[in-house]
Amino acid sequence: MKLYLANPIYDTVFKYLMEDERIARTILSALLKKRVVKVEQRPHEYVNTSRNSISMFRIDFAATICEDDGHEHLVLIELQKTWLETETLRFRQYLGAQYSRKENIIEDSKDKHALPMVAVYLLGHRVGNINTPVVYVNHHTYDYDGNLLESDEPNPFVESLTHNSIIVQIPLLHGHINNRLDKILSVFDQTNASKSNKQTIEVNEDEYAGDSEMEYIVRRLLSAASNPDVRQDMNVEDEFFKAIEDRDTELMVRDKAIKERDEAIKEREEAIKEKDQTLKEREETIKEREEALKETNKLLTNAIEGMLSKNMDLQTIASILGMSESDLSDYLHQ
Repeated sequence: MKLYLANPIYDTVFKYLMEDERIARTILSALLKKRVVKVEQRPHEYVNTSRNSISMFRIDFAATICEDDGHEHLVLIELQKTWLETETLRFRQYLGAQYSRKENIIEDSKDKHALPMVAVYLLGHRVGNINTPVVYVNHHTYDYDGNLLESDEPNPFVESLTHNSIIVQIPLLHGHINNRLDKILSVFDQTNASKSNKQTIEVNEDEYAGDSEMEYIVRRLLSAASNPDVRQDMNVEDEFFKAIEDRDTELMVRDKAIKERDEAIKEREEAIKEKDQTLKEREETIKEREEALKETNKLLTNAIEGMLSKNMDLQTIASILGMSESDLSDYLHQ
């Protein structure tokens, strides 16, 4: 049976989804590849309510993770979702703010240290030429010789100063389900967006039959699709993105016109430059010809004067040089 779910690429739908603690645990467990037993949203939820030129949804979680040996520890999850390409600096500024927040500092009997942090980026665009839908960037500790330092327990000092990252490229989610994470992220696959209404995702209910967590996510997204407040917020997002698209189109048209004008000016300057070069070459050619003619005339005059000095008459000289006597006289009187 085909179902039409609210599209979680929308900020308001994603927020509605992640507000459910069970779903937040399910999604974060799949992303972290660890069992998240408890999730708490931090008091400050960083959602882009100002609707500036970049849409970026941010939300903080304090997640309790249970390791395979039963040991539990707290991790700060900084989740950032954006549909438009944005500058890396914006992500860095936000992470920097989280590093400096006092509530992210833990006091124990020995020392103060920050919560270990994992940054999760859900991107509506691709990152360079990376063709993997989900990318894990994990830090490791090495000695001078490049040997990996292994320890039974992470050091709080090191964990406080570095963080791991998970990058999800939503455009590369193409329905290929190879693992648990692929299955959970399938509800974000935009190739399943309804052709008539991109606010909804079309899914086959049978694909999630027997999977209680996925069935729960599907029900939550069905609920969002029928929620009038959520639908209204999606309409607002569409209007916002339409405004951005119109602005970007206008900028593209303007930039294209400016580029074409600059190219025309450059071509004109090149043509003028070529014309000036041609004129210069022509003037140099004329000058060279004048110099050559002047030199020829000088040699001819010297030859005539030389023959006259040997008492040769003008008629004989004219016959030798193939000239008329009047031309010969002109040379002598120059």
